[in-house]
Amino acid sequence: MNTNTSLPIPTKEMERALIKKFRKYLWSPFIRAIIDFEMIQQNDRIAIAISGGKDSLVMAKLMQELYRHSDIPFEPVFISMNPGFSKENESSLIANCKAMDIPVHFFQSDIFEVTTSIAKENPCYMCARMRRGALYGKAEELGCNKLALGHHFNDVNETTIMNLLYTGCFKTMLPKLKSTNFNNMEIIRPLYYVYEEHIHKYMNYIQIFPMDCGCTVTKNEVSSKRKEIKNLIATLKIQNPNVEKCIFKSIQNINIDCCISWQYKDKNYFYLEDNY
Repeated sequence: MNTNTSLPIPTKEMERALIKKFRKYLWSPFIRAIIDFEMIQQNDRIAIAISGGKDSLVMAKLMQELYRHSDIPFEPVFISMNPGFSKENESSLIANCKAMDIPVHFFQSDIFEVTTSIAKENPCYMCARMRRGALYGKAEELGCNKLALGHHFNDVNETTIMNLLYTGCFKTMLPKLKSTNFNNMEIIRPLYYVYEEHIHKYMNYIQIFPMDCGCTVTKNEVSSKRKEIKNLIATLKIQNPNVEKCIFKSIQNINIDCCISWQYKDKNYFYLEDNY
Protein backbone atom coordinates (compact mmCIF):
# COMPACT_ATOMS: atom_id res chain seq x y z
CA MET A 1 0.00 0.00 0.00
CA ASN A 2 1.17 3.55 -0.78
CA THR A 3 1.78 5.52 2.40
CA ASN A 4 1.97 8.97 0.78
CA THR A 5 0.05 11.41 2.97
CA SER A 6 -0.48 14.20 0.40
CA LEU A 7 -4.12 15.23 0.01
CA PRO A 8 -5.81 14.87 -3.39
CA ILE A 9 -6.75 18.03 -5.25
CA PRO A 10 -10.50 18.89 -5.36
CA THR A 11 -12.58 16.65 -7.61
CA LYS A 12 -13.63 19.50 -9.91
CA GLU A 13 -9.97 20.27 -10.57
CA MET A 14 -9.32 16.58 -11.36
CA GLU A 15 -12.11 16.67 -13.92
CA ARG A 16 -10.99 19.98 -15.42
CA ALA A 17 -7.44 18.66 -15.76
CA LEU A 18 -8.67 15.68 -17.82
CA ILE A 19 -10.35 17.99 -20.34
CA LYS A 20 -7.82 20.83 -20.30
CA LYS A 21 -4.31 20.19 -18.99
CA PHE A 22 -4.17 16.51 -20.06
CA ARG A 23 -6.44 16.81 -23.07
CA LYS A 24 -3.74 15.90 -25.61
CA TYR A 25 -2.46 12.92 -23.62
CA LEU A 26 -5.58 11.44 -22.02
CA TRP A 27 -8.89 12.85 -23.22
CA SER A 28 -8.12 13.04 -26.96
CA PRO A 29 -6.64 9.53 -27.39
CA PHE A 30 -9.42 8.14 -25.20
CA ILE A 31 -12.10 9.68 -27.44
CA ARG A 32 -10.25 8.65 -30.61
CA ALA A 33 -10.13 4.99 -29.54
CA ILE A 34 -13.84 4.98 -28.72
CA ILE A 35 -14.64 6.42 -32.15
CA ASP A 36 -12.14 4.36 -34.16
CA PHE A 37 -13.30 1.05 -32.71
CA GLU A 38 -17.00 1.94 -32.23
CA MET A 39 -16.84 1.03 -28.56
CA ILE A 40 -20.04 2.72 -27.44
CA GLN A 41 -23.49 2.56 -28.99
CA GLN A 42 -26.74 4.20 -28.00
CA ASN A 43 -28.27 2.89 -24.75
CA ASP A 44 -25.26 0.76 -23.81
CA ARG A 45 -25.03 -0.05 -20.11
CA ILE A 46 -21.31 -0.36 -19.47
CA ALA A 47 -19.68 -1.90 -16.40
CA ILE A 48 -16.48 0.04 -15.66
CA ALA A 49 -14.12 -2.33 -13.84
CA ILE A 50 -12.00 -0.66 -11.17
CA SER A 51 -9.15 -2.77 -9.82
CA GLY A 52 -7.72 -0.06 -7.60
CA GLY A 53 -4.72 0.62 -9.82
CA LYS A 54 -3.92 3.84 -11.65
CA ASP A 55 -5.16 2.68 -15.07
CA SER A 56 -8.67 1.66 -14.06
CA LEU A 57 -9.13 4.77 -11.90
CA VAL A 58 -8.21 7.08 -14.79
CA MET A 59 -10.43 5.08 -17.16
CA ALA A 60 -13.34 5.40 -14.73
CA LYS A 61 -12.91 9.18 -14.51
CA LEU A 62 -12.69 9.49 -18.30
CA MET A 63 -15.85 7.40 -18.75
CA GLN A 64 -17.60 9.50 -16.14
CA GLU A 65 -16.71 12.70 -18.02
CA LEU A 66 -17.76 11.16 -21.34
CA TYR A 67 -21.14 10.25 -19.84
CA ARG A 68 -21.64 13.88 -18.86
CA HIS A 69 -20.69 15.32 -22.25
CA SER A 70 -21.47 12.63 -24.85
CA ASP A 71 -24.13 13.02 -27.52
CA ILE A 72 -24.61 9.24 -27.43
CA PRO A 73 -26.80 8.22 -24.48
CA PHE A 74 -25.22 5.42 -22.45
CA GLU A 75 -25.01 4.47 -18.78
CA PRO A 76 -21.76 3.74 -16.91
CA VAL A 77 -21.91 1.39 -13.92
CA PHE A 78 -18.75 1.39 -11.81
CA ILE A 79 -17.84 -1.96 -10.25
CA SER A 80 -14.93 -3.06 -8.09
CA MET A 81 -14.15 -6.52 -6.81
CA ASN A 82 -12.17 -7.34 -3.68
CA PRO A 83 -10.54 -10.71 -4.48
CA GLY A 84 -8.89 -10.85 -1.07
CA PHE A 85 -7.04 -7.56 -0.61
CA SER A 86 -5.40 -6.66 2.67
CA LYS A 87 -7.41 -4.27 4.84
CA GLU A 88 -4.95 -1.50 3.98
CA ASN A 89 -5.38 -1.96 0.23
CA GLU A 90 -9.15 -2.23 0.52
CA SER A 91 -9.25 1.02 2.50
CA SER A 92 -7.00 2.72 -0.07
CA LEU A 93 -9.27 1.65 -2.93
CA ILE A 94 -12.41 2.90 -1.21
CA ALA A 95 -10.77 6.20 -0.23
CA ASN A 96 -9.46 6.87 -3.75
CA CYS A 97 -12.85 6.22 -5.35
CA LYS A 98 -14.43 8.58 -2.84
CA ALA A 99 -11.82 11.27 -3.44
CA MET A 100 -12.38 11.00 -7.21
CA ASP A 101 -16.18 11.05 -6.75
CA ILE A 102 -16.66 7.68 -8.48
CA PRO A 103 -19.81 5.87 -7.24
CA VAL A 104 -18.80 2.21 -7.09
CA HIS A 105 -20.60 -1.10 -6.59
CA PHE A 106 -18.12 -2.99 -4.39
CA PHE A 107 -18.35 -6.76 -4.11
CA GLN A 108 -16.33 -9.52 -2.47
CA SER A 109 -14.80 -12.74 -3.77
CA ASP A 110 -12.30 -15.33 -2.54
CA ILE A 111 -10.20 -15.51 -5.72
CA PHE A 112 -6.83 -15.06 -4.01
CA GLU A 113 -7.62 -17.90 -1.61
CA VAL A 114 -8.84 -20.20 -4.39
CA THR A 115 -5.85 -19.38 -6.61
CA THR A 116 -3.46 -20.27 -3.79
CA SER A 117 -4.97 -23.73 -3.49
CA ILE A 118 -5.44 -24.71 -7.15
CA ALA A 119 -2.74 -22.88 -9.15
CA LYS A 120 0.47 -22.74 -7.17
CA GLU A 121 2.62 -23.10 -10.31
CA ASN A 122 0.97 -20.35 -12.33
CA PRO A 123 -1.17 -18.22 -10.00
CA CYS A 124 -1.15 -15.02 -12.07
CA TYR A 125 -2.72 -16.63 -15.15
CA MET A 126 -5.43 -18.39 -13.13
CA CYS A 127 -6.12 -15.31 -11.03
CA ALA A 128 -6.57 -13.15 -14.14
CA ARG A 129 -9.03 -15.64 -15.66
CA MET A 130 -11.04 -15.95 -12.47
CA ARG A 131 -11.15 -12.20 -11.90
CA ARG A 132 -12.35 -11.63 -15.47
CA GLY A 133 -15.09 -14.22 -15.01
CA ALA A 134 -16.21 -12.64 -11.73
CA LEU A 135 -16.36 -9.20 -13.36
CA TYR A 136 -18.40 -10.58 -16.26
CA GLY A 137 -20.80 -12.18 -13.81
CA LYS A 138 -21.27 -8.97 -11.83
CA ALA A 139 -21.71 -6.92 -15.01
CA GLU A 140 -24.38 -9.33 -16.21
CA GLU A 141 -26.09 -9.25 -12.81
CA LEU A 142 -26.28 -5.45 -13.03
CA GLY A 143 -27.83 -5.59 -16.50
CA CYS A 144 -24.77 -4.43 -18.42
CA ASN A 145 -23.98 -5.40 -22.00
CA LYS A 146 -20.34 -4.27 -21.97
CA LEU A 147 -17.37 -4.50 -19.62
CA ALA A 148 -14.70 -1.76 -19.82
CA LEU A 149 -11.15 -2.69 -18.79
CA GLY A 150 -8.21 -0.36 -18.16
CA HIS A 151 -5.61 -1.83 -20.52
CA HIS A 152 -3.56 0.89 -22.23
CA PHE A 153 -1.21 1.35 -25.21
CA ASN A 154 1.78 -0.14 -23.37
CA ASP A 155 -0.24 -3.19 -22.29
CA VAL A 156 -1.10 -3.83 -25.93
CA ASN A 157 2.55 -3.70 -27.01
CA GLU A 158 3.73 -5.86 -24.11
CA THR A 159 1.06 -8.48 -24.81
CA THR A 160 2.05 -8.59 -28.48
CA ILE A 161 5.73 -9.18 -27.67
CA MET A 162 4.93 -11.65 -24.87
CA ASN A 163 2.92 -13.77 -27.30
CA LEU A 164 5.69 -13.59 -29.89
CA LEU A 165 8.51 -14.57 -27.51
CA TYR A 166 6.78 -16.90 -25.05
CA THR A 167 3.93 -18.57 -26.95
CA GLY A 168 5.27 -18.52 -30.50
CA CYS A 169 2.31 -16.77 -32.07
CA PHE A 170 1.52 -13.29 -33.36
CA LYS A 171 -1.51 -12.23 -31.38
CA THR A 172 -2.43 -9.02 -29.62
CA MET A 173 -4.93 -7.49 -27.20
CA LEU A 174 -7.99 -6.30 -29.12
CA PRO A 175 -9.73 -2.97 -28.39
CA LYS A 176 -13.17 -4.62 -28.50
CA LEU A 177 -14.29 -8.23 -28.56
CA LYS A 178 -17.32 -10.34 -27.79
CA SER A 179 -17.29 -12.66 -24.79
CA THR A 180 -17.24 -16.37 -25.59
CA ASN A 181 -18.81 -17.37 -22.26
CA PHE A 182 -21.35 -14.62 -21.60
CA ASN A 183 -23.98 -14.02 -24.26
CA ASN A 184 -24.51 -10.47 -25.48
CA MET A 185 -21.49 -9.19 -23.54
CA GLU A 186 -18.50 -7.34 -24.98
CA ILE A 187 -15.17 -6.19 -23.58
CA ILE A 188 -13.99 -2.69 -24.51
CA ARG A 189 -10.61 -1.09 -23.77
CA PRO A 190 -11.08 2.71 -23.91
CA LEU A 191 -7.42 3.44 -23.01
CA TYR A 192 -6.16 1.61 -26.11
CA TYR A 193 -4.30 4.70 -27.41
CA VAL A 194 -3.28 6.11 -23.99
CA TYR A 195 0.36 5.85 -22.89
CA GLU A 196 1.09 4.60 -19.37
CA GLU A 197 3.49 7.47 -18.64
CA HIS A 198 0.67 9.99 -19.09
CA ILE A 199 -1.54 8.07 -16.69
CA HIS A 200 1.30 8.26 -14.15
CA LYS A 201 1.67 12.00 -14.65
CA TYR A 202 -2.04 12.64 -14.24
CA MET A 203 -2.27 10.61 -11.03
CA ASN A 204 0.71 12.45 -9.59
CA TYR A 205 -0.85 15.77 -10.59
CA ILE A 206 -4.15 15.05 -8.84
CA GLN A 207 -2.30 13.58 -5.83
CA ILE A 208 -4.04 10.19 -5.92
CA PHE A 209 -1.69 7.32 -5.09
CA PRO A 210 -3.28 4.01 -6.07
CA MET A 211 -2.55 0.56 -4.72
CA ASP A 212 -0.56 -1.94 -6.76
CA CYS A 213 -2.21 -5.21 -7.89
CA GLY A 214 -2.82 -5.99 -4.22
CA CYS A 215 -1.88 -9.63 -4.70
CA THR A 216 -1.54 -11.67 -1.52
CA VAL A 217 -0.68 -14.85 -3.45
CA THR A 218 2.73 -14.22 -5.02
CA LYS A 219 4.03 -11.41 -2.77
CA ASN A 220 6.56 -10.61 -5.54
CA GLU A 221 7.98 -14.14 -5.43
CA VAL A 222 6.94 -15.05 -8.97
CA SER A 223 8.91 -13.58 -11.86
CA SER A 224 6.75 -11.32 -14.00
CA LYS A 225 7.05 -11.98 -17.72
CA ARG A 226 5.26 -8.70 -18.37
CA LYS A 227 7.86 -6.83 -16.34
CA GLU A 228 10.63 -8.53 -18.35
CA ILE A 229 9.01 -7.41 -21.61
CA LYS A 230 8.47 -3.89 -20.26
CA ASN A 231 12.20 -3.68 -19.48
CA LEU A 232 13.09 -5.12 -22.90
CA ILE A 233 11.02 -2.49 -24.72
CA ALA A 234 12.56 0.25 -22.58
CA THR A 235 16.04 -0.98 -23.55
CA LEU A 236 15.15 -1.12 -27.25
CA LYS A 237 13.73 2.39 -27.01
CA ILE A 238 17.17 3.75 -26.11
CA GLN A 239 18.44 2.82 -29.58
CA ASN A 240 15.15 3.36 -31.39
CA PRO A 241 12.85 6.00 -29.84
CA ASN A 242 10.05 4.93 -32.20
CA VAL A 243 10.07 1.25 -31.21
CA GLU A 244 6.78 1.47 -29.29
CA LYS A 245 4.98 3.04 -32.24
CA CYS A 246 6.46 0.41 -34.57
CA ILE A 247 5.24 -2.48 -32.40
CA PHE A 248 1.77 -0.95 -32.22
CA LYS A 249 1.74 -0.29 -35.97
CA SER A 250 2.70 -3.92 -36.68
CA ILE A 251 -0.62 -5.21 -35.33
CA GLN A 252 -2.44 -3.01 -37.87
CA ASN A 253 -0.15 -3.76 -40.81
CA ILE A 254 -0.01 -7.56 -41.22
CA ASN A 255 0.78 -8.81 -44.73
CA ILE A 256 -0.79 -12.27 -45.09
CA ASP A 257 1.08 -12.82 -48.38
CA CYS A 258 4.30 -12.90 -46.37
CA CYS A 259 3.08 -15.36 -43.71
CA ILE A 260 3.74 -19.11 -43.85
CA SER A 261 0.55 -20.04 -42.01
CA TRP A 262 -2.27 -18.33 -40.16
CA GLN A 263 -5.60 -18.98 -38.48
CA TYR A 264 -8.93 -17.40 -39.32
CA LYS A 265 -12.22 -18.31 -37.64
CA ASP A 266 -10.79 -21.52 -36.18
CA LYS A 267 -9.50 -22.70 -39.56
CA ASN A 268 -5.79 -23.01 -40.35
CA TYR A 269 -4.31 -21.90 -43.67
CA PHE A 270 -0.93 -22.64 -45.29
CA TYR A 271 0.60 -20.36 -47.89
CA LEU A 272 1.25 -23.18 -50.41
CA GLU A 273 -2.42 -24.12 -50.50
CA ASP A 274 -4.34 -23.02 -53.57
CA ASN A 275 -7.61 -22.30 -51.84
CA TYR A 276 -6.65 -19.53 -49.43
